[in-house]
Parts: sequence; structure tokens; C-alpha cells
Amino acid sequence: MTQLVHAMQSWVTGNANRIIFLLIVVVATATIAYAASKALWRLLEHSQIPSATFFVNIVIGIIWIIGAMMVMEPVFGINPTTLTTALGVGGLAVSFGLKDTISNIVGGFGLMLGKVVQPGDLISIAGITGTVKDVTWRHTIVIDRAGEEMWIPNSLLNTSSLEKMTPAGEALTRIPFVTKGTADPAVVEQKILAKVSRVTNGLVLPDKPTLVKFQGFDATGIQGEIWVFAKQEVLPSTLQDLVTRTLAGEDFLAD
Repeated sequence: MTQLVHAMQSWVTGNANRIIFLLIVVVATATIAYAASKALWRLLEHSQIPSATFFVNIVIGIIWIIGAMMVMEPVFGINPTTLTTALGVGGLAVSFGLKDTISNIVGGFGLMLGKVVQPGDLISIAGITGTVKDVTWRHTIVIDRAGEEMWIPNSLLNTSSLEKMTPAGEALTRIPFVTKGTADPAVVEQKILAKVSRVTNGLVLPDKPTLVKFQGFDATGIQGEIWVFAKQEVLPSTLQDLVTRTLAGEDFLAD
């Protein structure tokens, strides 16, 4: 045990300069990375560049890579040029295993530089609708009306059809119905608006009135839709259930 302690003391004494240099570089790199991230956040908040952790993470990563290269040869005796060459050869093989990750990172970088998606945008993609919370290295985080976070791979946003929505478009909830063929559309519209407006009071956007749209005919009667615009805190399914229960059994509906 004593020999082990002496050996450790001897190693520390012999490598004191390297250890001190390593600690100085680590502390300096951490300090610079922290200061740079804070400054970048402030810069992004007061500019037209989308404020997302993606750009901050890139800057922090570059700073730590520079710090690591500074200590390679003085502390570990590794030539950075030799290591870079070795990583270039090995990286070709690794890239095949990480192709999805690389695709997502490149996709996220393109999305943010092109301002295709920014935090706060209302989007709909692949059946997912919500507000963009952030863009990370690999994913775009979207929050739906229920408060659920969905992590969408950045590569999907580059390869799939993306719809940017207005607040009214995102709030729109459609409830289909069919009236009797002999029913008067004007009378049906008045009855629906009277009942629906009463039960949805306080649940819909005040500047977007409920609408009734007639769309065509089928074998049972006249097809139509009721358009209601849900407030941000109201789930579309809540309005659909409420309106359906309110109109169930009305004499103008087709059997």
C-alpha cells in the first residue's frame, strides 16, 4: 500500500506541469464556453436569427474541440494532425452507422439557417400539429394543445411536406354532418349557429365566429361541416364532443 502511495506521489510530481496545464485549459475552456453561450443567447434574442439551442451547442462544441486539441500534445503526447488523419479514416466507417444522426444535424442546421422553422411557429407535419418549442442537434421539439412534447427528427422536416399554420388555421375544428334532402339550408344554418354558439361560449376565439359550410349531396341528404375555432387551452376533441352531443337528435339531421 505504501509503495502504491509513493508511486502515485512520484507520478504526480513528475507530471505536475502537465496536470496544471490541463486544469488551466479545462477551466479556461469551460469559462469561455459559458460566456460564449450567454453572449450568443443575448445576441440571438436581439437579432433576426432564430434563437435555438442548435446554434449555441455548435459554438460550445467548437470551443471544447479547440480546448481538447490544445492539450493533446503537451499533456498526452498525441499529435493532433496524426489523430485527425486517423479519425478521417475511421470516421468513414463510423459515418455509415451514424448516418441518421448526421442527417438530422445537417437537416437542423439547414432549417435554422434558412429560417424554415423557428421557435414559436405553428406547424403541421406528418399528422403532428403544434407550436415549435426549440430545434436541437437532432430533433425539432413541438408542443401540441394537450401540452405533449413531440420530438420530430430534423431529417423528416427536410423530406416531408411542412405546413406553416396561422393561429386561426391551427384552431379550426371541423364537425361534419348530413341534413335531410328536403331541409332548408338557411334554416338549418340558423338552428345550428344558435345552438352551437350558446354551448361553445367562452371556448372559442372571440374574433372567429362559428361557420356552417354546405359541401354537396349524397344518397342520404346534404353534406356539411360546422367550423369552430378553439381557444389555445381548449382541445379540438372537446368541441367536437360538445357540438355533436348538442345537435344529436335534431329533426333536420338525416337518419
